[in-house]
Amino acid sequence: MDPDLILTNARVLTMDPDCPRAEAVAIAGGRLAAVGSRAGIEPRARGGTEVIDCGGATLLPGFFESHLHLVLGGVELAHLQLTHVRGEAALAAAFRDFAARHPEAPLLMAQGGDYAMLDHPMTRHDLDRIIADRPIAIGAHDHHTVWANTAALRAAGLLEGAAMPHGHEVVMGADGRATGELREFEAFAPVIALGGEAHLHLGIATGEEPSPWPDRAQQAIDRQKVARGLAHAARHGVTSIINMDGNRYTLELLDGLRREGGLTARVRVPFHFKPQMDLSALDRAEAMRRDFDDAWLCSGFVKMFMDGVIDSGTAFRLDDYPGRPGHRAQPLFAPARFAEIATAADRLGLQIAVHAIGDGAVRTTIDGYAAARRANGARDSRHRIEHIEMIDPADIPRLAALGITASIQPPHVPGAMDFAMFPTLDVIGRHRWKDAYLCRTLAEAGAAIAFASDWPVTDISVLRGIAAALTRPRFEGARDERLTLAEVLRAYTAGGAWAAHREHLTGMLRPGLAADIVVLDGDIEAAPPADIAAMGVARTICGGRTTFAAPA
Repeated sequence: MDPDLILTNARVLTMDPDCPRAEAVAIAGGRLAAVGSRAGIEPRARGGTEVIDCGGATLLPGFFESHLHLVLGGVELAHLQLTHVRGEAALAAAFRDFAARHPEAPLLMAQGGDYAMLDHPMTRHDLDRIIADRPIAIGAHDHHTVWANTAALRAAGLLEGAAMPHGHEVVMGADGRATGELREFEAFAPVIALGGEAHLHLGIATGEEPSPWPDRAQQAIDRQKVARGLAHAARHGVTSIINMDGNRYTLELLDGLRREGGLTARVRVPFHFKPQMDLSALDRAEAMRRDFDDAWLCSGFVKMFMDGVIDSGTAFRLDDYPGRPGHRAQPLFAPARFAEIATAADRLGLQIAVHAIGDGAVRTTIDGYAAARRANGARDSRHRIEHIEMIDPADIPRLAALGITASIQPPHVPGAMDFAMFPTLDVIGRHRWKDAYLCRTLAEAGAAIAFASDWPVTDISVLRGIAAALTRPRFEGARDERLTLAEVLRAYTAGGAWAAHREHLTGMLRPGLAADIVVLDGDIEAAPPADIAAMGVARTICGGRTTFAAPA
């Protein structure tokens, strides 16, 4: 077959150990037809072949985003963004400007809130001073806390408090009313509902389906929001996405986009198993796997949350939080219960991915995976732990021993990108910094590593994430946890594909694999690490189709 497209004069980093470098690639029928030298590739051009000169820029496998939230990210592109906003004056100015531009919005929703954006813990009274007559709310950058004003709490029915499932909390004040701080998804879901977007949060909040099922008009609106998220990913070179929340409705929206020709990345969507579900819920996970299983859209895995986050004190630790005697938080799944679920899911051949941030949550997850292996025997499960922001040294070798993937987000490291070093490091405690945000230590112990952004928790920019991985600070008393550029690039490409059982399809540039490619606007190997964040994507290609091209 004659090539449809040839990309030449590039510094090609293939991630293929048998042919690590090349100068050009040829694409035919959505697949890589050839990878090699200019002299070997350019003569393949025929009359209908498009030839693009990359000008000596780096060409890589399309970035494999191993952990993000596509639907939420697409929705939140329309919200007020507060990253780097600090102090009441700046916060008030941003909100009042946003309110003026959205006079009819039922909820003024902001994202990217910092736990230290004010000089004291934020309450509804702080937000009331900014806007009191309309519901407003701020989502924390980690998406595990929302702060709401009195109007929002009253409209959501939370001002006087509300009963919540284990691990979810409407924080109450001494006056018997809600302070405005809402911890974890089901606590702040009633506030999110004020904006009319609650049905799009079900994949992360409850794991259930919208009821009633959205009509055709609403589905069209929802597909547009997802399409915005896909376009945003394509601008940053992303060609494969592991969506770390989901339900059947998420898959149906993506399938609708595919029918319209708008599915511009390969997406894998989990079944979200919540603590209140019984084992029969795995029937739904099996049905999702059965009904969606191809090169562009698939399921086949279960997502679970074992704990919350460090800053709010909801990450489950093996030791007490500094200054809070007796407080370690609690796992969202009791250890025996998690082991039972993991064993059942593993027996069905489902992959499992668990959000575990505290070292107690990490250990509980590892113990559950070990129980599944004892019960079912070893198989190529590639179960995952998402985040691993703290880990006890005794558990480090267990990752490789059990074949567990460490799914890590370089932008999460305090001081590496947008998240300040404090108060997070204070909440961890200086004596535990050596056990926090490990990367090189895990890799050297043999753990498989996959990198991701966790967008919209952080900026989706893979190039900024690469820079963060290469320039992250070394905490006092801790090792240097940076990887090399080659290791980082592999974690954002081939490592992610392997972790998702997709190495037969993508993640490397090898003839026969999918033509999933990102071309940068310069030579990443020649750039100082700190300058990589300012580099850009020149072209993104997924399945042989250009999904993004920077203006000439």
